[in-house]
Amino acid sequence: MILNYCLKRAVEIVLVLWLLSIIVFLLIRLLPGDPAQVIAGLGATADEVEALRVKLGLHLPFYVQYVRWLGSVFKGDLGSSAITGEAINKLIIYRLWNTTKLAIIGLFLAVVLGIVFGTLSAVYHNTIIDYGLTVIATIGISMPIFMIGLFLMWLFALRWQVLPAAGTGGLRYIILPSLTIAGYSTPFIVRMTRASLLEVLRQDFIRTAEAKGLASHQVIVIHGLRNAAVEIITVIGLQFGTLMGGAVLTESVFDWSGLGRLLVDAVFKRDYPLVQGLLLIFGGIFAFTNFLVDITYGFLDPRVVYE
Repeated sequence: MILNYCLKRAVEIVLVLWLLSIIVFLLIRLLPGDPAQVIAGLGATADEVEALRVKLGLHLPFYVQYVRWLGSVFKGDLGSSAITGEAINKLIIYRLWNTTKLAIIGLFLAVVLGIVFGTLSAVYHNTIIDYGLTVIATIGISMPIFMIGLFLMWLFALRWQVLPAAGTGGLRYIILPSLTIAGYSTPFIVRMTRASLLEVLRQDFIRTAEAKGLASHQVIVIHGLRNAAVEIITVIGLQFGTLMGGAVLTESVFDWSGLGRLLVDAVFKRDYPLVQGLLLIFGGIFAFTNFLVDITYGFLDPRVVYE
């Protein structure tokens, strides 16, 4: 049963990525301006611009360009950068670990803090602890991620001068970007943990567990959080996919050498092949993350049936 479900989802992911490739390809081609002229520069001659247009295949009809590009993608080749000539696969692999490392560390902090504070908010429902954490979470959800990053940079790098403001390097360089990601994701996990756990704690089996004499922490952790885990895992999975595919602002603020910063540079330089490849990779990461979250449901809740 689960094998059939996995095959079905795999087909759905392929279809989603195919549609995404069409949208990305068309949107980039519909941008104003001549890509060959932009890439070649204002000082390029007409012959140089035309030679570059032929080299990039921009003189061909849209559908021919798309079919050629899609054929290369199926072979695992995303092409070459129009600016540097480097293989896009190489550029992405070089930056992928930096973005993954940043997302994993930031989300780990967010999961720990989010579940702890969300549990406290649910257990002490309608108390000052609950009200305080709810207000803080609401403010955090409303705050853009770049504002969190700029505040942390001002506090730790400029005012206290204990951490570097930007750059890519060792542990000291990853602290502020990771805290920024944690600060952005934690409020979402707090809200979902609180809402899910409150619903579970009102169920009859919780009262039965309490009547049997189980300690409060056992009831909350073993029976409460376990049954609320499906909703919490959903938010965590969505946050991871979002952070992997949308680390543009965080990496730009802290000059972190990841996929997000690479995308920003590619957009400003109008490096169309690189932009196409990155957007396709981001879409694939998000779709695959959702797939893993769906599979996890069955291990957390036996009532989940895959059809």
